[in-house]
Amino acid sequence: MTDMFDEHHELPEGLLEVSAENLHQVLPRPALIHLQGQSVRPLFFSTLLHGNETTGFYALQQLLREYFSEGLDGHELPRSISIFIGNIKAAQTGVRRLEQQVDYNRVWPGTPHDYLAEAHMMQRVTDIMRERHVEASIDIHNNTGKNPHYACINKLDREFIALGCLFSQTLVYFTTPKGVQSGAFAELCPSVTLECGMSGQAEGTAHVLSYLKQLLSMPPLRNQQPGHFNLYHTVARVNIPEFYSFGFEDDATINLLPELENYNFIELAAGTVLARVEPESSAWLQAFDEHDRERGRDFFEYRDNQILLKKPVMPAMLTMNTQIIRQDCLCYLMERYPLELDEN
Repeated sequence: MTDMFDEHHELPEGLLEVSAENLHQVLPRPALIHLQGQSVRPLFFSTLLHGNETTGFYALQQLLREYFSEGLDGHELPRSISIFIGNIKAAQTGVRRLEQQVDYNRVWPGTPHDYLAEAHMMQRVTDIMRERHVEASIDIHNNTGKNPHYACINKLDREFIALGCLFSQTLVYFTTPKGVQSGAFAELCPSVTLECGMSGQAEGTAHVLSYLKQLLSMPPLRNQQPGHFNLYHTVARVNIPEFYSFGFEDDATINLLPELENYNFIELAAGTVLARVEPESSAWLQAFDEHDRERGRDFFEYRDNQILLKKPVMPAMLTMNTQIIRQDCLCYLMERYPLELDEN
């Protein structure tokens, strides 16, 4: 037990039946749960780092029911697993994070905010899994806007790509923002972030459950050959400056197009309109590159009271949820990334 999370070596009572919003009745705070399987080296799963992203939790719940429900004595996990369940307080109210909280997926090792208590918690979780010789790491998320299911990796390594290809042919390579779970664990083992569509969709839960079952039964990752994949590289994170009002109703300084989230994972041409702005407001968007340099003028141009793309790009994670846009970002911009893997 630590100051901020509890460590369990067996399944907490009631975990397999509780809803995400009532999870606090079973787990009063974040929890790291170790379950022994036939293979000693554990797989690591993290879920609910954002409280409104519940697909991973429900998929893990369904998986564990197959091994720990009554009448299944002796039905042992093929592999040991460790599960980190994160922002339980935010899950209680169905939000990404509470207003007074930090983002639980921005405070893992490598974060610039390593002075925070939450960063010390994530460092301890990482240290524990290093000591346990974690074999692979899977961080499970949802989008708030319309996006396909895809996998994100932090290293262009065959094992990372193979781990992602088991989930989707669409892969995104990114190195920022810093302090994300997959980036921290990429220093320990192959790691991947799963983006599973919007929360509450049965097909998302089913897809993740199928993926988890594959992981439990597959041979070591070093023996896996990646299948066909389309690889994209995140080149910028787009933010709306805090001093501008924004919305979708033509009543703000920056008025985003209502159809914007339909642009996710579509290769957009230069000149595509993203928003209208108040006349003579000179409102602008920020775009931060991999080195956290502001490069908005490289990606956007402003004419006729509109914000347009200056160059062809593919956006991801566009959403109409204004709270998420403020708490996180408007979207990420991507480009195709050519990569040839060595056959050896």
